[in-house]
Formats: sequence, C-alpha cells, structure tokens
Amino acid sequence: MNFFTASDGARIAYRDEGAGTPIVLLHGLMAHGGFFREQRGLTGRFRVISVDLRGHGASRGDGQRPTVGQLADDVAGLAAALGLEGAVGVGWSLGATILWHVLAGPAGGRFAGAVVVDMTARVCNGADWDLGLSPEACQARTDAIRDDFETFAVNAGQAIFAQPIDGPRRTLADWASFEFARNDSEAIGAVWASLMEEDARRLLGRIAHPTLIVRGAHSQLYGPGTADHLAAALPHARIVAFDASGHAPHLEQPDLFNQVIRDFADQLAPAPGAQRMEI
Repeated sequence: MNFFTASDGARIAYRDEGAGTPIVLLHGLMAHGGFFREQRGLTGRFRVISVDLRGHGASRGDGQRPTVGQLADDVAGLAAALGLEGAVGVGWSLGATILWHVLAGPAGGRFAGAVVVDMTARVCNGADWDLGLSPEACQARTDAIRDDFETFAVNAGQAIFAQPIDGPRRTLADWASFEFARNDSEAIGAVWASLMEEDARRLLGRIAHPTLIVRGAHSQLYGPGTADHLAAALPHARIVAFDASGHAPHLEQPDLFNQVIRDFADQLAPAPGAQRMEI
C-alpha cells in the first residue's frame, strides 16, 4: 500500500502494480480499491493503480466529510504526483463521477481514455431527468445511511450483484456487504449528499476522451437508457453490455471485463458517434 498526501494534508491510499500504460481504477460508494482485486490480472501488461477514495478503505480518517470535488482533486493530484501520461481511467459508479470531473479539468490531459462502469450523469431524478433514482429512493438512502447504516450497507453489498445470488457469487456478495459495513456512516453520508447534488451533464460535452460505457444487463440501479444517454452525450463513446452482471461487471465477469479493458487500451482511437457491443 502506498500513500499520497493531498493538498490539505489528507493521506490517500493507493496500490501501484505492474508496468506499461497506466490504468487508474476508481471505486464506488462504500467500496475501496480492493474491489478491483480481479483486475490485478492486468498487471502483466499495464501499470494498475487502484485508489482508496477519501473516506473509504485505508483513506479513512477521523471526522472526514468528503465531497465529490475533494475526491476529484485527490485523484488529479495523485495523477500529477505519479507523473501519469496516456492513462486509462476506469470509474465504477461514484468513481465515474469522480473521473468525469478529472477528465474535464486540467488533469484530463494525463488520460488517453475512459471506462465508465454502470453510472448515470445524475443520480437523483428531477423535472428534466428520469435516468437516475426517484426523489423518494434518494431520500430513503439518505435516511438509511443516517439511521441504520449497517443494515443499509449490508443490503447494498448484496444488491450490486445480479439476482438471484447463488453459488460462488454468494461468498462475493457477503464479502462486499462486510466491507461496505466497515465504513463510517457520517463520511459516507457526506459523500452521498454531495453526489446527490451532482449533475455531470454539464461536464460530458467537455470530455473528448474515447470512452467505453460498461453496463450490467441486470443492474438494479440503472437501465439501458442511462448508457444510451452517455453514449449520445460523450463525443467518442461506445457501449458494452455484460449479460451476466448487475452493477459490478468487474467482479461478476472479471475475465471478460479484463479482456475488454485490454482491447480498449490497445485500440484507443476516437470514433464518430457511439456503437453498441453486446456481450
């Protein structure tokens, strides 16, 4: 485990393995860099950097109330400190929102491409948006994080996987629930509150990086319309659907996910419009 000191003195943990084109892995809410453990298989050809975002994993600290902006600044600072060039950013869920901020800012020049895993441009629906969660669902999550975080975290750990959960996936889901529940509820509540305020639509048109949009066909969070919106909003994007996955294709179909990442990194080239690949 390595540590980067952010501009405000916070210590941000990350793993840095392998050599070659950098692959920067950014996890979802309540997770940590260890949720990309299956992507260690990429280290034979790539430099794989998995970050514990502020308030998560080994980057937790007393009294933290992180915001999406802080998390993005941390990642941008880490990319600069490591001298990354031509990197591929992989953002899963919350990590995708962080990645969009990084790519749309000055640090975007350090990245050659992006992979977005099962995320929407705006989490909470409103008058002009219906590709996220209902206001009632967003409020229910806010209340659950505040009032009964352990139950919320355990249930969320199960819900990220395609249902029903059986066989080897049961062990994986129980591990995810355990790891989610280890978090500090106030830190997670702060990140969630910040994420609910985000509207990445304003960022997407500023991102010229070739983008691979990964969606799980059995995601309980976002449907195919979410991926279609991103493909239309991003200048150079294509969609890959994983037919046996929910919200976490990198965990549920890791061999296929890793091959898709290899192919994407090898073929990085802007393409006009979006194409759909069904897997």
